Amino acid sequence: MEKKIEYTIQPPEDFEQLWNLYESLGWNSLKLSVSDLERMCIQSWYAIYAFDEQQLVGMGRVISDGVITAIICGVGVLPSYQSKGIGKEIVNRIVTHCEQNKVIPQLMCVEGLEPYYTELGFKKFSIGMTKSRKR
Repeated sequence: MEKKIEYTIQPPEDFEQLWNLYESLGWNSLKLSVSDLERMCIQSWYAIYAFDEQQLVGMGRVISDGVITAIICGVGVLPSYQSKGIGKEIVNRIVTHCEQNKVIPQLMCVEGLEPYYTELGFKKFSIGMTKSRKR
């Protein structure tokens, strides 16, 4: 029998698990600390976490003004848990939360993920740009 994934807005008791998730996905090029990641989540407008028992296996968060726009970011799932619908469920729950609060969910992603998000109902609308900064 397949394990049931629990989705919650309650953050992990130990943000070391989030640091491990970021490391496993190759997302920690800024060398964020466990404390940086904890602050990032706490200061987000909305964050949702996926757990397999006590293990954090995925998460996603939103930065928003709470009125017009919500930027979905940091949606990630441990490699060993990918392709099981966890990321899709996280995005769907985020979109539902945005819709309930009447804000427009938007996101930026790398080109390779466009088909994934298109399948979830997102449409390309803009060109994103970034400015590098030293940390």
